[in-house]
Amino acid sequence: MSAKCLLFSQSFLFIILMHFATFSKLINTSGAQSGTSGDRLALLAIKSMIKGDPQGFLTSWNHSSTDFCQWQGVTCSPRHQRVTHLNLSNRGLIGTLSPSVGNLSFLRVIWFSNNSFSGEIPPEIGRLFRLRELHLRNNSFTGNIPATLMNCSNLQVLNLGNNNLVGKIHDWIGSFSMLSFLSLYENILQGGIPATITNCTNLQVLDLGLNNLVGKIPDGIGSMSMLSIFRLHDNILQGRIPPEIGHLFRLRELRLRNNSFTGNIPATITNCSNLQILRLGYNNLVGKIPDGIGSFSMLSYLALNDNILEGGIPPEIWRLSRLQELYLHNNSFTGNLLSISPTLRSLGLSFNNFGGELPSLTNDSALIFLDLSDNYFVGSLHNLVCSNGVNTIELVELGNNQLSGVIPECWEKWSSLKALFLDGNNLSGIIPPWIGIKLTMLKILNLRSNNFYGNIPNQLCYLSHVQVLDLAHNNLSGNIPRCFNNFSVLSGKEANSEVQFSFNFTNGIFLVHHLLVMKGREDTYGSILGLVTLLDLSSNNLSGQIPSELTTLHKLKSLNLSRNQLTGKIPNKIGDMKSLESFDLSVNYLSGELPMSLSGLNFLSSFNVSYNNLTGRIPKGTQIQSFNESSFIGNKLCGAPLTNDCVHDDKPDTTSNQKKDGGSHKVDWGLIISIALGFIIGFWGIVVSLMLNRSWRITYFHLLKKLIKV
Repeated sequence: MSAKCLLFSQSFLFIILMHFATFSKLINTSGAQSGTSGDRLALLAIKSMIKGDPQGFLTSWNHSSTDFCQWQGVTCSPRHQRVTHLNLSNRGLIGTLSPSVGNLSFLRVIWFSNNSFSGEIPPEIGRLFRLRELHLRNNSFTGNIPATLMNCSNLQVLNLGNNNLVGKIHDWIGSFSMLSFLSLYENILQGGIPATITNCTNLQVLDLGLNNLVGKIPDGIGSMSMLSIFRLHDNILQGRIPPEIGHLFRLRELRLRNNSFTGNIPATITNCSNLQILRLGYNNLVGKIPDGIGSFSMLSYLALNDNILEGGIPPEIWRLSRLQELYLHNNSFTGNLLSISPTLRSLGLSFNNFGGELPSLTNDSALIFLDLSDNYFVGSLHNLVCSNGVNTIELVELGNNQLSGVIPECWEKWSSLKALFLDGNNLSGIIPPWIGIKLTMLKILNLRSNNFYGNIPNQLCYLSHVQVLDLAHNNLSGNIPRCFNNFSVLSGKEANSEVQFSFNFTNGIFLVHHLLVMKGREDTYGSILGLVTLLDLSSNNLSGQIPSELTTLHKLKSLNLSRNQLTGKIPNKIGDMKSLESFDLSVNYLSGELPMSLSGLNFLSSFNVSYNNLTGRIPKGTQIQSFNESSFIGNKLCGAPLTNDCVHDDKPDTTSNQKKDGGSHKVDWGLIISIALGFIIGFWGIVVSLMLNRSWRITYFHLLKKLIKV
């Protein structure tokens, strides 16, 4: 009996287990089907909020296709067939992010970067507990960073850079213990950097640049030992750079530029021996460059510009074998420069207190950009220019120093030169004719404010690419060359597509800025320097007429020939220079009338013909009449905007009007008096003659009798 009971019990238990297994399978199958159906509906909801799909990337996302795991940009798990990766990056999509994204509960990676998504980041995204990577950079998302993100505790990558997010970075950011990449750059975030961020000890990349963050760098920054890229540039941060930053031994890139940091550069920074990029420019740092900077054996980019640093450049800087870009401009550095490291491609030392003679270049120099302007360098150009092996340099700025002597004739290997600034020195001699032959790639030639004399060589006309030619404030004489119409860019024969004058280096684009005199004032041109077209020959001793060939320079924006000894008339076709924005012919000996074509120069914003011998009426035009009287004084001109009207030119022809009107209504007393006097004199002349002469009297009366008889 017991055996039968045992057998029955086992059979019953087996049946129960079979039913339970079957029921569980049904439950799981139903749940899976429900989950996959939910993923499909969520994806379709996401598509419904996307209003622009220029590449047709989402064409496969439609109601007729049930296998959503095959849709473009969708990756599913092989076991559960649930969406785990969603990649819609770089598709030009336009729209908003649907809250239904929060229903994709198995989602681990979201890539929506480089599109045109707008609106707020939906808080439903905080339901994605499995989420590891969120990439939304380069869109137009607005609003705050949703606080629900703190629920995504498995986040490893949070990339929200280059959007329009506002608000603060909240303390809960420190709860992401697994976070290795955090980028919130180029938003409109405010407030301070939360101290809790130092709890993210696995962070390798921290980029908070280009926001409106204030306050200081958190004191515990040294605990983030995994950090390799640290960017806080272009904010409003202040205080000292904490010495703890020297504990970041893995640091490869440190960008703190364009803030308000004060104090010294911490000496501990030299412990970061793996640094490749160090950018501390545009702050208020003081003191000297720390000793031991030679330990940066991997350094390729060093920028300490626009601070209040002083002292000399440590010699070991020149021995950094991988250094390619060095920018120390706008400080108070002193000392001499003996040589330049051959690995450097770009060197900016302008606006300091360096002195002595110019440095020499080594045979294997890789230099492309050199700016030593606004210092106290003396002596000849020979030491720099006549160095051997120079063949890559494209821009040289040596302006506003105390250089003297002539321009040496050893430029054979400078054929790549595009811009040469020698303005504001004491250079003398003639302008070498070979400049136009050996330096044919020049776009900018600035020899302003020196002591050059003699004629402007015709060989300069070979500089067909030139956009800026400034020879003002010298002692040049002779005529203006007629061959200036060979300037292909200025005449419009050659198109100029470069808006910026820039150089592409390994670590980014370097944008050239330079002071130029246009419209009667000195301004810095940077982002549009490549579009500036200027010809300035002012304040010399040039004579003769203005060559009519100049009027073919249709793309020229600034023409200044003032303060010379030019004579003759202004060319009649001056109005063909339609691009002119600044035009100055003042203080010369020009004569004749202002050409009527001047009225067609619609872009003029600066105009001056004062102190010449010009006569006649000022042409009527929208721009010409907008200038004040000072632009015309010192001539014999009339008409608006001058107060003296052109009276003689405006006097009406009254004679013709009287003929048309049948005569004047006024009494002409002069005519009446003349007739009366003539009658009286004639009458008494005859009477007196008859009284005094008897024979005339007898003859007169005989004639009178005959007339009566008749």
